[in-house]
Amino acid sequence: MLKSFHQNKLIEAGCDEAGRGCLAGPVFAAAVILPKDFYHPLLNDSKQVTEEHRYELRPVIEKEAMSYAVGIVDHEVIDAINILKASFKAMHLAIDQLTTKPQLLLIDGNRFTTYAGIPHECIIQGDGIYASIAAASILAKTYRDDYMKQLHQQFPQYKWDSNKGYATLQHRTAIEEHGLSPYHRKSFQCLPSQLELDL
Repeated sequence: MLKSFHQNKLIEAGCDEAGRGCLAGPVFAAAVILPKDFYHPLLNDSKQVTEEHRYELRPVIEKEAMSYAVGIVDHEVIDAINILKASFKAMHLAIDQLTTKPQLLLIDGNRFTTYAGIPHECIIQGDGIYASIAAASILAKTYRDDYMKQLHQQFPQYKWDSNKGYATLQHRTAIEEHGLSPYHRKSFQCLPSQLELDL
């Protein structure tokens, strides 16, 4: 069962990202402040929740949260600053938009770039431990999936409606057949040929 909070005195915001390991599209991040007594039986790390349940949870989270926001960093910025920094930037953009200012940030993972004026705790696999991080993972994942489904309308050959830009065999095969789209991350190893070095 997920924990409702890390401590009981400060206003906490859970933060998580989606799309860090994708070959195409932006990285999305969400920040969510939940009431201390929030509970939903389906809430868990987004990777452990079915797609149907993720979309069932999203309006519940948005309705019940004290505040929530989503940040987006596109593929061009990812290529310019690297995916780790882009993930932190997306989290910062989400935190910027919160209407309630958190007093503590709970970050999924083991690293984070400090957000000015707010202390943070990095929690490995935090989306499976704390409700607010799990809620952030649900929002980041569903908003990103929606974005990739829209891109699929322009570039159906990559099947982003099903692989969402992740490095599936289906996706890599489509890249070999059709080349890179304008939305692929050029700094990522999208093609097997990029792994081959002429020594």
